[in-house]
Amino acid sequence: MARNTKEEALETRCRILDAAENVFHACGVSRTSLADIATAAEVTRGAIYWHFENKSDLFNAMCERVRLPLEAMKEADTKLFANDPMGLLLSSAVQVMRQVVHDRRSRKVFDILFFKCEYVEPDDPIVVRQRECFMTAKIKIKQMLLEAVTLGQLPADLDIDLAYVIVHATFTGLLNDWLFAPDNFDLSRNAEKLFAAAIHTLRTAPTLREAKA
Repeated sequence: MARNTKEEALETRCRILDAAENVFHACGVSRTSLADIATAAEVTRGAIYWHFENKSDLFNAMCERVRLPLEAMKEADTKLFANDPMGLLLSSAVQVMRQVVHDRRSRKVFDILFFKCEYVEPDDPIVVRQRECFMTAKIKIKQMLLEAVTLGQLPADLDIDLAYVIVHATFTGLLNDWLFAPDNFDLSRNAEKLFAAAIHTLRTAPTLREAKA
């Protein structure tokens, strides 16, 4: 009986998350209420509060069902970070981009993150959480760039702040453009070439060098 109850609770949680994905995607995050999600999932609001503290908690749980860029880096071999940080950065970015192309759930969640999160209130818990994730990823990427400089993969005088902007803008820009117009280019086929071009830019662009005193 306990096992059945546990399985039923898990099934209800998954149904709520599926409904949240669909309603967030159709209506936008800020315009979606827990009552809307409860109706779509065919559960009571009490059932939602049994599994999630609030809409922000539900939103985060929805995002956690797909692999995000920072998680892809964490899952990679630590030896690869120590010996080939640029290789790790490239493989992690390409892995996530191809996942978005080929996995329906990942595509829907990233579509919500890029186009359906209306940042109305700066102190909204979802906005705060997104900002925290942004800063965590920024720190991680800059660490990888610094390690790459130490290993000689990138120039010693590389401006790390500008290098980070190039890396982040390339990744988010490729995803944003493809999600907006998937027929515009083949992201799965060209993800590695396009992101590798950004890394090549870090190695060769004189405008990304620190100014000499």
